[in-house]
Amino acid sequence: MKMTLIPFTLLFSAAAWSHPHSFIDMKTEFVSESDHLTGMKMVWTMDEITSADLLYDAGKAKPGDVVWKKLAAQVMANVLGQHYFSEVWQDKTRVKFLNLPKEYNLSRKGNKAVLEFIVPFGEPQSLSAKQYRIQTFDPSYFVDMYYDNPQALTMDDSVKAHCQIDLHTPKPDDSLKQYALSLDKADAPPEDMDLGQQFAQMVTLTCH
Repeated sequence: MKMTLIPFTLLFSAAAWSHPHSFIDMKTEFVSESDHLTGMKMVWTMDEITSADLLYDAGKAKPGDVVWKKLAAQVMANVLGQHYFSEVWQDKTRVKFLNLPKEYNLSRKGNKAVLEFIVPFGEPQSLSAKQYRIQTFDPSYFVDMYYDNPQALTMDDSVKAHCQIDLHTPKPDDSLKQYALSLDKADAPPEDMDLGQQFAQMVTLTCH
């Protein structure tokens, strides 16, 4: 079943028949407490077309107005329903998330909507001799979620003292690209195909 980030109608270009239809530019900071990794602070900037409905509904509301809080809650509920569209693995163990972010916020940046939130880990994770693999993606590849460059990934001082980050961008073969291009908005790839994950960047956090 196709899932989108926003629980109301999105406006897309009439020419955008192929997957993906929506784009989110991400930034992530790894945060910690007491020398343990506790979560990820994410900033998602949506493309102008995807943002159009949100910004229309927000109207001329100022930052902090109740309309922004209501819109943020709607969008965040959808994100939570998809486990933050993220996976974190330590070896073969998947790190669990709490289903209640400590904070979240929706705002306007020019003609784009920006969602900020913290993904809280269920249990604090060790920063000693561990390696974590992180991916954020829409399984259907309806939405392309990406880091524009390695500088979009940062660490707080404690994490930085123990760890280093690597960003790997996959290079799917031409047949997979053509398949994605052949899908229109009404199409959804088979769930077991994990189409979005095949296009997803891999973040590796290596701690010593």
